[in-house]
Amino acid sequence: MNDLLSEPSEGATSSLLAQKSNLERRFQVVLDQVTPYTPQRWTGTVIVLVLFMARVILAEGWYIIAGIYMLNLFLAFLTPKFDPSIELDAQASEMEEGPTLPTKNDEEFKPFIRRLPEFKFWYSVTKAAVISLVCSFIPFFDIPVYWPILLMYFIILFGLTMRRQISHMVKYRYIPFDWGKKHYNNTRRV
Repeated sequence: MNDLLSEPSEGATSSLLAQKSNLERRFQVVLDQVTPYTPQRWTGTVIVLVLFMARVILAEGWYIIAGIYMLNLFLAFLTPKFDPSIELDAQASEMEEGPTLPTKNDEEFKPFIRRLPEFKFWYSVTKAAVISLVCSFIPFFDIPVYWPILLMYFIILFGLTMRRQISHMVKYRYIPFDWGKKHYNNTRRV
């Protein structure tokens, strides 16, 4: 009788750990395979977000689940990993106006590196959207809230944080997107 109440045998736990490890490896392989397909990944994420929004609108509930978290992810995606304002404070005695792109050959070029890389941003948003969609089918997570107030809160929060972020981008002269930037070919004419 004591055998039934005791902890599972070591063979069963090692088997469970092996299965868990195998599933994690398979999932990582799938993630590695979808990494180069950026437009397709984002299309799938947008579809899940549209499904979630349709569920929220049709069910008239679950307003509060994921918006603030996704806004936080978006801000981390737009923010540089190495903040120029911190570097400016460290070099305040040397520079008068702030960091700019190099104009001479001996100056160092620092490319824009995001605090949250695109793939991790996509993965986190997709995970949040799927979890939100699943949670929208569980009545426990339908917290009563007056949705116009929540919408106004989100719009004001988005407006204030984006205004601050855009003024930071203008002040330190960086663009977090590759759209419109020149791309040079490495081919040489012989």
